[in-house]
Amino acid sequence: MSGTRPGDTGDGSPGGRVRAAAAEEKREYEGDRDRPLGGFLAVAGTYAVVVTGASLLLRRRRQPLPERIGGADLALLAVATHKLSRLLAKDPVTSPLRAPFTRFEGLSGPAELAEKVRGTGLRKAVGALITCPFCLAVWVATALAFGFVVAPRATRLAASVLAVVTGADVLHFAYAALEDKAG
Repeated sequence: MSGTRPGDTGDGSPGGRVRAAAAEEKREYEGDRDRPLGGFLAVAGTYAVVVTGASLLLRRRRQPLPERIGGADLALLAVATHKLSRLLAKDPVTSPLRAPFTRFEGLSGPAELAEKVRGTGLRKAVGALITCPFCLAVWVATALAFGFVVAPRATRLAASVLAVVTGADVLHFAYAALEDKAG
């Protein structure tokens, strides 16, 4: 078939042309690497659907949104987001949740695991999301923000527990550093 692009289905339909163009962009973007662009798109789409659904639910319930979130609550939510993201992405206790998407590689630090993402497509994209505390932070912060709107007292309590654990982690590291220095 002359005049067709690589990967073109040749059917000439708008859908076929879009699929062929997407496949070509994927090939050009990835090069020789296996990047699960379709999986990443599905993960991002899921996030958008969940946020849209939660927003519509709040609107339907006529749940008032706060004018702004105060500085103390922002700081609390930031620390809680940090801790919960690391807990979900790195903690040994949450490794059974990551196991279908990862392979254990070893330890990456005190009470943190190094895991390699496995699989292809959506499985690999989910693995990349759930092993990356920076990536998970968006999801965790969104959940905490919606929690703050729906149940601010319960969310503050949960966030406070996570903040206290973060403070305890800092003290554990400081204590270990002092022991190393003294020893």
